[in-house]
Amino acid sequence: MPVNQSLVQKLTRTKPAPVETDATSLHGEGLSRSIGLFSLTMIGVGATIGTGIFFTMVEAVPKAGPSVVLSFLLAALTAGLTALCYAELSFRVPAAGSAYSFAYRTLGEFMAFIVAFCLLLEYGLAASATAIGWSDYLNNFLVNAFHWQIPEHLRAPMIVSTPNGTVWNTGHFNLPPVILVVLCCFLLVRGAKESATANAVMVLIKLAILIFFAAIAFSGFDTNNFTPFLKHSPGEWLPGATGIAAAAGTVFFSFIGLDTIATAGEEVRNPKRNVPIGIISALVIVTVFYMLVAMAAMGAQPAHKFEGQAAGLSVILQNVTGQAWPALVLSAGAVISVFSVTLVTIYGQTRILYAIAKDGLVPKTFQSVNPKSHAPVANTVIVSLVVGAVAGLVDSTFLWDMVSMGTLTAFIVVSVAVPVLRSKERAAGTYTKGGFRVPFGPYLVPGLSILACAYLMINLSHATKVIFTIWMGVAVITYFIYGIRNSRLNKV
Repeated sequence: MPVNQSLVQKLTRTKPAPVETDATSLHGEGLSRSIGLFSLTMIGVGATIGTGIFFTMVEAVPKAGPSVVLSFLLAALTAGLTALCYAELSFRVPAAGSAYSFAYRTLGEFMAFIVAFCLLLEYGLAASATAIGWSDYLNNFLVNAFHWQIPEHLRAPMIVSTPNGTVWNTGHFNLPPVILVVLCCFLLVRGAKESATANAVMVLIKLAILIFFAAIAFSGFDTNNFTPFLKHSPGEWLPGATGIAAAAGTVFFSFIGLDTIATAGEEVRNPKRNVPIGIISALVIVTVFYMLVAMAAMGAQPAHKFEGQAAGLSVILQNVTGQAWPALVLSAGAVISVFSVTLVTIYGQTRILYAIAKDGLVPKTFQSVNPKSHAPVANTVIVSLVVGAVAGLVDSTFLWDMVSMGTLTAFIVVSVAVPVLRSKERAAGTYTKGGFRVPFGPYLVPGLSILACAYLMINLSHATKVIFTIWMGVAVITYFIYGIRNSRLNKV
């Protein structure tokens, strides 16, 4: 029977800690624990490496200049603080849904729903943005390999952002990203284990390609490309700080992979051990490769050339060597690499929706799992349709900062959840000292993480903040129209 609850009680009601199982849920209807530590780490690396390096330097370098290498470092340090919080929470709350599940366990249903909308924004737009970038490298590969390119009206979006405002190009549609999303959808409906295995192979190819890029780019390294190192803006409290922070906010979304690892909580073998290790391992690998490639790229090409440069890393190799074959190899590698980013990002989106649907806050369609593949097929198809539509119609310039805003908001909530969860467990007498814990107590690292994320958020564009506010308004309305009445906790 439903329990009478006040409005405040409904908004703040929390879920009990999930029970970890080693097998598929009863009657074989749930997600299956089929992902090991290596595949899990590769999921994190696959969702992270590629996005920031292959695409966002075109957006970030004009903001920071050569000091963009510090922007990557600042983003990595911020992500590192949050990664420690993720690692502890994933040990104590080994469930699908990531930051959403952590918030539901600690901060209450309303905040969890708001975080869920942040994650939906983050993953949906990230998948669309990476698919759009994939189109540029595919076209570069076709030009270098076959001297043929995709017709302009089939590789350009209808809605484009320009310095003079938004432009509508009637008759244009970016087809390659839609094809990529369809391929990802096909693979994901086959099951998580198959998707994770394919992703691991693609990630290893990606790392090899980035090492290949760095080796050649360093052969054309010119220290003059780092002068002047800092890009000054009027009225700065510290020279270059504005550009570094703005660029860090833009590239920060590429650390979405850390959150993706946590979304796989219900499909990981021994999640209390493997999820924390996977998060920390992925962060280390990602940071090393980001710094290596960023340094090589900046050393090989002056900062002013990055602005508006499609398939930038391929062009750098072609300019350094004066030959087409290195660009051809890198473009081919990027085509494979970005496939893995898009695949894992769509995967994360579907698992978040699955977790929300299990709690009754969105329709049950998103919870339905195919008994043979143990994949949420309807959920995956719906997500892919939305992601594909955005990727085919919209310019990626609209998307990068919005993804960062969603990611930063989710990271702040995760940081807040650490001291709250410890406090609640101590009060209930259920706190255990085993497993991974954030070092230096429950306040220092989470507090620094919150401050770092807030600093990056402040430096995002005004338009991003306005659109994000509107999206949060949609979340609140949706919760009070549907979520609050259909929540499973109404029946407990």
